[in-house]
Amino acid sequence: MIWIIVSLYSLSLLYIFLFSLGQLQLTWIYWRNKKPQLPPSILINYPVVTIQLPVYNERYVVERLLEAVCRIDYPKSKLEIQVLDDSDDETTEIIKYEIETLRTQGHDIKLVQRETRDGFKAGALAQGLILAKGEFIAIFDADFVPQASFLKRSLLYFSETDIAAVQGRWGYLNGDYSLLTQLQAFGLNAHFSIEQGARNYAGSFINFNGTCGIWRKTAIEDAGGWSADTLTEDLDLSYRAQLKGWRLKYLEDVVTPSELPVIMSAIKSQQFRWNKGGAETARKIFWEVLRSDFPLMKKVHAFFHLFNSSIFICLLLASILSVPMVYIQSISPETHGLFVLSMIFLVGFLSIILFYWVAYRQFGLHPAKKFFVLFPSFLIVSMGLALHNGLAVAEGLLGFKSPFIRTPKFGIIKKGESWIANSYIVKALSGQTVVEGLLCLYFLFGIGLGIHLHHFGIILFHVMLTIGFGSVFIYSIRPNIRV
Repeated sequence: MIWIIVSLYSLSLLYIFLFSLGQLQLTWIYWRNKKPQLPPSILINYPVVTIQLPVYNERYVVERLLEAVCRIDYPKSKLEIQVLDDSDDETTEIIKYEIETLRTQGHDIKLVQRETRDGFKAGALAQGLILAKGEFIAIFDADFVPQASFLKRSLLYFSETDIAAVQGRWGYLNGDYSLLTQLQAFGLNAHFSIEQGARNYAGSFINFNGTCGIWRKTAIEDAGGWSADTLTEDLDLSYRAQLKGWRLKYLEDVVTPSELPVIMSAIKSQQFRWNKGGAETARKIFWEVLRSDFPLMKKVHAFFHLFNSSIFICLLLASILSVPMVYIQSISPETHGLFVLSMIFLVGFLSIILFYWVAYRQFGLHPAKKFFVLFPSFLIVSMGLALHNGLAVAEGLLGFKSPFIRTPKFGIIKKGESWIANSYIVKALSGQTVVEGLLCLYFLFGIGLGIHLHHFGIILFHVMLTIGFGSVFIYSIRPNIRV
């Protein structure tokens, strides 16, 4: 049993180490190739564009979305707007009222409804595609506020006929609302700079992020259309299109502001969908990638891209096993060498620091010194989410199905605005939240055990885990104790 624990612990650290090396390579690619993005030309011809707005119970933000879309600078005769509404609350009435007003201003805007929510977002997009008049399909989720220049700046890149889609970068309307929104912005900035940017420069597989982008309609159809057999229909379609020979392009300089979730339950809903859906897509697509004719390095990049959420399983496993590892060291001296060897894998932590530092400095939104607050805080909360995200990944890899769970939007932008009265908040204490609280106590025990046995090598790790799971637990129960 001892050697099983030691082996699993070491293998988990090895995977984390290899993952960190992958992030280091992406950082190098991005740093080496980063340059200002120059548009290929000025848009002269205006193709017909359909803007799709998938909506489900978005009463706090849908009005803002519709008004922003209708401010986009593009000939009205060449622009069709579809509101793909699956709502079952007053959101529909708000939409109907807004549409009537916007039609009087000359906008071609339609309400598209279905009898059932079959296929969830993917099903709504597929239904809209059948009706769409546009050669190109722009998609915005309800929490986004597109800028007026979005279409004119993005459509330029479709002059290359093999481009299936272009993806813009997310900005944040409420990035400074709270520590939680700051940490989300911190992590997403790294994704949209280094991960998307580096893969774009390297010619690797990249993904459409579900919103803030434009698809060529024929590319969607050629790739087999939208599919609802994963929770990340965007990642799935992206890979199927690229396996067909299409290319995707990431536009770092085209930014669309969005609203970040302001409570932990909303963050968890979003993280669950992203992590489980990513694992489902990996399960579905990776073997096709392996069998393809693409270069080996592109396949390696695809592996770490598709399976990147698996890091949470390894993190959770290494975390749980780290406590008995403290005890094993004291009773089995023969394991000490392997334990020391496994600690070498933690050197990869330096790669992660560099990864986030380069991303942080790229946008220069805060003083450099704030990085040393945000990075450890981000790392600690990510550790605390290891159970939630790890279980989501496991479900995806094992093929367990679950419905598409929307991320509730709040319409909250400014500091001091309250989310307490939001009607979409579910005030229920889940069993998983209880386990997160128990894990906080478990790692607190690990700290005490290390002190008692005078094994201090991973006490800092246990301190971070204690704070991480404790923070996630407290943030998760806040809606239940606020009145």
